[in-house]
Amino acid sequence: MPPPTDPALEPPRGLADLLLRGVQVALVNVAIAGLVASMSGNRFGHVVLYAQCIGLSIWAIIEIGRRVRPSGVRSWPPGWRGPALVAVACALGYVIGVTLADTVLGYSSWPRYLHQPQQLARDFGPTVVFCTIVAGAFWTRGQARRQRAQVAAAAHEATLARLDLLQSQLEPHMLFNTLANLRALIAADPPRAQEMLDHLIAFLRATLAASRQSEHPLSEEFARLDDYLALMRVRMGDRLRTSASLPPELATLPVPPLLLQPLVENAIKHGLEPQRGPGELHVQASLDGATLVLRVADSGRGLDAAAQANAREPAPPSSGFGLVQIRERLHTLHGDAARFTLAPRAGGGTLAEIRLPVAAPPHS
Repeated sequence: MPPPTDPALEPPRGLADLLLRGVQVALVNVAIAGLVASMSGNRFGHVVLYAQCIGLSIWAIIEIGRRVRPSGVRSWPPGWRGPALVAVACALGYVIGVTLADTVLGYSSWPRYLHQPQQLARDFGPTVVFCTIVAGAFWTRGQARRQRAQVAAAAHEATLARLDLLQSQLEPHMLFNTLANLRALIAADPPRAQEMLDHLIAFLRATLAASRQSEHPLSEEFARLDDYLALMRVRMGDRLRTSASLPPELATLPVPPLLLQPLVENAIKHGLEPQRGPGELHVQASLDGATLVLRVADSGRGLDAAAQANAREPAPPSSGFGLVQIRERLHTLHGDAARFTLAPRAGGGTLAEIRLPVAAPPHS
């Protein structure tokens, strides 16, 4: 999940955005020229030339003033500096714009203005009014963009905090369940308990390190499953038969850590372990268009039998915790674009499926 831009700054803008604002200013200048020409009776072409030269000069000075700051921040100066920039831009832009238009027409307006200051005031007054209105419109739009950036940054931080909380809850849950399995085996078969402890140390070292990341490659997720299943095979022996299928082209896809392990744990605990005789567990990754599909299928007693057993003997408070966390983490990360389902498997048992979007289909 990429970090947001600093909400205190105006969102970054490129050359295309700068040119777009220039075109907008030019169109506003045409509208102003039409209004002035209709009120004064002057020729529209004459008025629009002055309007463009003055308006674009003022806009250019404001854009430069917003960027030439010690911090290099591209936003409106805070406090009184913003109105001061507009005032300076109006005065200086008017002088530059009138001079440019005069040069195009081949004469100078300044001797007349020097002899008739009241005429300068009458001509400059509308410029100040229009400049203030247009600058205010751009300032308001900039404020709206900045507020949207602040909202996006706050939402991003809240999402990260929620993911951290969900993951921090999931880690001890996984650890305690594994230790409970080890405790049950110590009394029944100490040599196998010793072997399981060795696997547990390796499993926890790798899993807890990976869980500190927001995401890791799918190949790492499957590697952690191999560690966990090694623990379970020590406990269940030949009763547990497993297989995993990860196409090489999907190995580098990023996924949240501890995404599959709760599904495998649930399949063993509620599907395979309570039944007599051997059971099979298959983990598979595949791609459906731009959707990554992860499946955990077991040949255990199935959802109906598990529900009936839980009705006779209510499950402990932690039962189903990992599945709830998966749903919440997927919703926090991807919203409605991700889906988690738990359904009966054809031929008996249970099929858990996760579907989540990927940026683009990988190439082999």
